[in-house]
Amino acid sequence: MQSHDPKLVRRLKIIEGQVRGLREMVERGEYCVDVITQSSAIKQGISNVEDILLKSHLSTCVVKQVKEGNSGKAVDEVLKIYQLKRK
Repeated sequence: MQSHDPKLVRRLKIIEGQVRGLREMVERGEYCVDVITQSSAIKQGISNVEDILLKSHLSTCVVKQVKEGNSGKAVDEVLKIYQLKRK
């Protein structure tokens, strides 16, 4: 990643706050469905961050690798990301 994206950093700070809130909900013994709802929102936020990072990687690093003749490395990285996202 070339430099930090202020929007991405903002999203991560929001997720950080959501995780703190989730911990507090568990500590207070809040209703399970509410805790699960918050947990799902956090997972969606993280998934959105991953999507942004992947788009950035594909449009910069992978394109550069292909142009420089390192398409094998680019394919390996994309497959690795694909496998991680499937888990």
